Formats: sequence, structure tokens, C-alpha cells
Amino acid sequence: MAKILIIEDEVKLGSVLAKYLQTEGFSVEVALDGPGGLEAAREGKPSLVVLDLMLPGMSGLEVCREIRRTSNVPVIMLTARAEETDKLVGLELGADDYVTKPFSLRELTSRIRAVLRRYVPEQPRDGRLVCGDIEVDTSARAVTVGGQGAALTPAEFSILTLLMENPGRVLTRLQILDAAFGDAFEGYERTVDTHILNLRKKVERDPSNPEHIVTVYGVGYKMAPCPAPDRGGGDRA
Repeated sequence: MAKILIIEDEVKLGSVLAKYLQTEGFSVEVALDGPGGLEAAREGKPSLVVLDLMLPGMSGLEVCREIRRTSNVPVIMLTARAEETDKLVGLELGADDYVTKPFSLRELTSRIRAVLRRYVPEQPRDGRLVCGDIEVDTSARAVTVGGQGAALTPAEFSILTLLMENPGRVLTRLQILDAAFGDAFEGYERTVDTHILNLRKKVERDPSNPEHIVTVYGVGYKMAPCPAPDRGGGDRA
């Protein structure tokens, strides 16, 4: 049973969400402020965090930043703000998805199931994907770069896997949204840019001049032709 941590200061909303998710088969814990939510995320080992942006004691963005220092647990942000910039900031900090208030309980549950499927696939694929010094173990959902483990969020893992499975093929932002995130994700196509930016910081030697994940201006992204793995043992920048 997946455990969902809800960090929401609106007591009534948190209670409604908890009861609904419990009827959907989830185990649920509720925290009412930022510090309490961060402690619950660290100690309770949830399968997924539903995180409100506006919280007392510590903002949702601060909570997300702190969670990402030590954990790759999936995070879905709840926000009453309509501005795209607020949503992009959350994605830059490592959130996997966002839902704008008001929302339907069915929509949120659909987003939760979609993110959990990405994080723990129902039918893991066997095998390795290798591009230069980047290696993806699809069955273990592990990524190494130059022999060192890389901590990717579920969204970043999905995008990297998709690109490495289609080397040289140009994928539009919409194709990446559809293939990597599924129909439940109805976000802006530009949110892909934020995930790509974060992904490059983790797998590229020089994120500002990427050699693997290449931008095709006006279209989308592609995985460049893969060089042979670097066996020289040199340090990465």
C-alpha cells in the first residue's frame, strides 16, 4: 500500500483529501505546517508527498528544497497561484507535478497514480541503456554518470530513459510530456524545459554546453549520437 503524505494547512481540505485517498486504497498521513511536514517526510518514509505551496512556518518551496537535499520521493505541489512562473519554480526545485486549486479529487488521484507509476513501474523493463559515461539500469531504476550514482527525480528518470531509448530522434516537448508523463499530466509544454535543465546539471560535464541532451531549437530535444564510454578515469567537471 502506497503511503501518501499530505502537507496542507487547510484542515478541512486536508481531511477531505485524506478520506478520499484512503477510499482509493492509499495509506495517508497529514501535516498542517511546513516544519511538521518536513519532519514527516524525513521520518515517515512516504511513497509520495502532496505539498501545498502556501504553508505556515515554512513555505512549500522551502519544504520541497529541503526534501530534495536527501530524498527523491515524488512530490506533487498544490498551488492556488495561476502564474506559470510559480509552477516552474516548484519544478526547478524538484517537484514532479503540480495541481492548481481548485481541483477535483479524481484529478489529483489520477496525478498521484501517474507519478507513482513512473517512480515504481508495474512492469519494470530489463536491460541497460548506455550513452558515453551515462548508464541507466531500467529494471533497478538506477543512473550512473562516470561510474558515480546520480540522484534523479522520477520525472528526470522518465525523460532521460525516453531520450536514451530514442538516440538521434528529435522529440517535441509535447511528445516528451505524453510519453514520459502520460495522459494524466496536462501541464505546460514549457515545463519540460525546466526538467531538462535540472537533468543536464546531473548528467552533463558542462550543463551550459551539453554534449548529450541537445536542444533542437523550435522543436524540442534529442539524445546526441553516443560516444564510447570514457575509460580514462578522469574527473568530471
